[in-house]
Amino acid sequence: MIRRGRWILLSVAALLPVGLVIGWVYLGDIVLAMAAPGVPFDPADTPPPPDYGQPASWSARPETADAADAEVEGVAIAADPAVDVFYLHPTSFLGAAWNARVDDATVNEATDAGSTRIQASAFNGCCRVFAPRYRQANMTAFTTASADGAAAIGLAGDDAIAAFRHYLEHDNHGRPFILAAHSQGAFVGLRLLREVIAPGPLRGQLVAAYLIGGPITHEALGDLPVCASAEQTGCVVAFNARGPDYVGGIEFVENPPPPPDAPPHRRVCVNPLTWRADEAPARGGLGAVFWDSSGAKPRPRPEFVGARCEAGTLRVELSGTVPRDFMSRLLDHALGAGNYHAIEYGLFWLDLRANAAARAKAFLASQG
Repeated sequence: MIRRGRWILLSVAALLPVGLVIGWVYLGDIVLAMAAPGVPFDPADTPPPPDYGQPASWSARPETADAADAEVEGVAIAADPAVDVFYLHPTSFLGAAWNARVDDATVNEATDAGSTRIQASAFNGCCRVFAPRYRQANMTAFTTASADGAAAIGLAGDDAIAAFRHYLEHDNHGRPFILAAHSQGAFVGLRLLREVIAPGPLRGQLVAAYLIGGPITHEALGDLPVCASAEQTGCVVAFNARGPDYVGGIEFVENPPPPPDAPPHRRVCVNPLTWRADEAPARGGLGAVFWDSSGAKPRPRPEFVGARCEAGTLRVELSGTVPRDFMSRLLDHALGAGNYHAIEYGLFWLDLRANAAARAKAFLASQG
């Protein structure tokens, strides 16, 4: 019996490294499999909708001290900006339900520290920041097109629209605004842009839309222009950053998908070093910014990136290493080597900040 137990232990010990290797190789597939809801989307069994009249339903607002007020060394926050930014955060929900609850403390903490702090803060030099929480869709809704996933994304979009309407009614007062988003936020931001902002007079208040890290296509934008210069207003910036050797990993798809007989959709790519949608290469960058868990002010890292648009993808080359903690490295590996999705704002943080300020200035000047 003792010998049998020893044999079992030795067998487990021998198989453990094999299991770890397999788990590492297929980490992305494992993450998606674990996150996948095991039941169909049920519209009668969704989390309660947010009440945007309550401060708890917002990750950031201008009257509160919050993650959007995060400071970067040597960079000043605007004291009394004349423009607003409405920011839609990326996925911070890792559960297996179709949609997250907005009162989930763990999800909200991840949103504030991992999204609002490192992304929405890029706009605190030009704008008052409004960042709603919403019932995020499960991450698998964005990697595999399905009716259930589309319904979950639809619920998230309903919340984004409700939050924006609350902002219009209670906070906007005719002020110009920027729409900013990343990843899942870009999905629901595109819907907000197309259904609420673009069709009517609100389009005249739109400074620009930064819909980064989503499958934003020229076809989906319709008559909304892609930004072609650094100071153009009323236009859309979008890009998906990948390294030159990236060959595959977790990628987002349009959900719902385009009709099967439709011509292939063309991804939008605006180079955040030149603010043009052409394929001209550029190198430099005003400053990449990366936070850590210490709470210290990060220092911008200028001249950190080279980038060029190539067939709808922003090909990025780095001139240094990106500081990443253990969990961030796991995320990077799951996304695929050279997939810079998680740091698309960080790589161009100071460029995004300066550009938002430039477009806001140009917009205000055009209004007389």
